[in-house]
Amino acid sequence: MPPKMYRTNMKDVPKVEGLSRKDGWIDMQVQFLVDKKTAGANHVVGWTVLKPGASHEAHLHRNCDEFFIVLKGKGVIRSEKGDEPSGEGDVVYSPRGVYHGFANTSDEDVVLVWGWMGAGSIEDSGYEVLPGSH
Repeated sequence: MPPKMYRTNMKDVPKVEGLSRKDGWIDMQVQFLVDKKTAGANHVVGWTVLKPGASHEAHLHRNCDEFFIVLKGKGVIRSEKGDEPSGEGDVVYSPRGVYHGFANTSDEDVVLVWGWMGAGSIEDSGYEVLPGSH
């Protein structure tokens, strides 16, 4: 069967359920817009809204690279070195095996678009939270 284009609309994509605080997902609203399940892709394109106080604790992916772009809001980028200020327009690239995360430290929503390159699901990504980060 030849490849075909995949198209969806964000309003039709459900929020990911079951993201656990113990795994570093703190009050996040996450959507997998493109992934293995929906599009047969070996990558993920995602959308995340972090309400004030929400965060994605420092974590890494053993099997894929990740990028994210801060579309709206401000907060801090998390890494093994600590927190660094971040805001609209920041583009962050984390090769596989490098710890990264984001926390909304403001009183407005933060919106991120992000992607995993080389893994079409969280199970395939080799996700690990930084020990002691939450």
